[in-house]
Amino acid sequence: MTQRLPPSLTPLDTALAALLHGLAPVTPVELPLAAAAGCIAAGMQLLPACPPRDIAAADGWALRANDLVGASSYTPVPLTELPVWVEVGDTMPTECDCVLDAGAVEVSGPLVLVLAEGVPGQGVARSGSDIAENAPAATAGYPVDPAALLLARVAGADRLSVRRPRLRIVNVPGATATIHMIADIARAAGLDVSAHEAGSRDAASIAEALDVSSCDLLLTTGGSGVGRADAAIAALVQCGAQLAHGLALQPGRTAAAGRLGKVPVVALPGSPGQALAVWLALALPLVDRLSARQSRRTVTLPLGYKIASTVGIAEIALLVEEHKTWIPLAVGEWPLHAIARADAWLLIPASHEGFAAGEPADAYLMRE
Repeated sequence: MTQRLPPSLTPLDTALAALLHGLAPVTPVELPLAAAAGCIAAGMQLLPACPPRDIAAADGWALRANDLVGASSYTPVPLTELPVWVEVGDTMPTECDCVLDAGAVEVSGPLVLVLAEGVPGQGVARSGSDIAENAPAATAGYPVDPAALLLARVAGADRLSVRRPRLRIVNVPGATATIHMIADIARAAGLDVSAHEAGSRDAASIAEALDVSSCDLLLTTGGSGVGRADAAIAALVQCGAQLAHGLALQPGRTAAAGRLGKVPVVALPGSPGQALAVWLALALPLVDRLSARQSRRTVTLPLGYKIASTVGIAEIALLVEEHKTWIPLAVGEWPLHAIARADAWLLIPASHEGFAAGEPADAYLMRE
């Protein structure tokens, strides 16, 4: 039986609210640092102070600044014994609080002269100066970035607590480029991605791949339309999914959203542009909820040109930044060159007629 869209499309807000209803964040897991990169930090893993004690930050002579007041090449300060020579990373000797360059100390037999003053902390890395005692390795609710990994490695941590939702993607043959795009984006967002290909485009073959026993979110790519060979929605329904097929969203009108058992499911169209729009509008909020991610930031700039939108349909516009303004690249339909060039995206609510030129627009960045 050929798939059909219902007489009325489901509003985007309605579909998203149904997907998010009762959805809780996944349980945190501890992952090796390399695997934790890009995932959303969970909890507040605390690090020891680094360095754990005062260490030399320069090669030179370890001294006490109070002993060197007034020292210069004209009025050298004599020492009763040779000071300790330290190199970068060495623990500072007791009571020493500065490191002077090699040329600042003159040694002639038993005579030791200091030719320069020192300042407390000069050439010294204080205890906790790189990482304060009990500082978090990464802030909960935000991605584990290279800076967080650096802190963890310097402090000697080899694992981090993160939330890493498991995503299963089932591709309907014919949407190969789209599944690779979505899988790449999902991995960059810190998800544990498992990608599968249905045996063929018929409902029975697609249904065989719709296993939600070991995933937190299920996506399908392709086969959500009303063509004679489209059967993704029929396959989901055959497996017992409760779906809203046909969304008041452009691009992405033929997408579907709902639940298969307790697992949220989103059926993405096979077109890369439409699939990406549905990912941004529906799948990304699910990912953020499952990851307990803090709200994504927006960048507010005035629009360089007017954006017109149809009331009753939520639309997503692609934007590029030029001269501190947002310039619309594509609205409604997204050619690949616009996707490649876009800096941000803007959701135009279904109740909105668009935006006037010069009006401030709160846009989400395509790449954070």
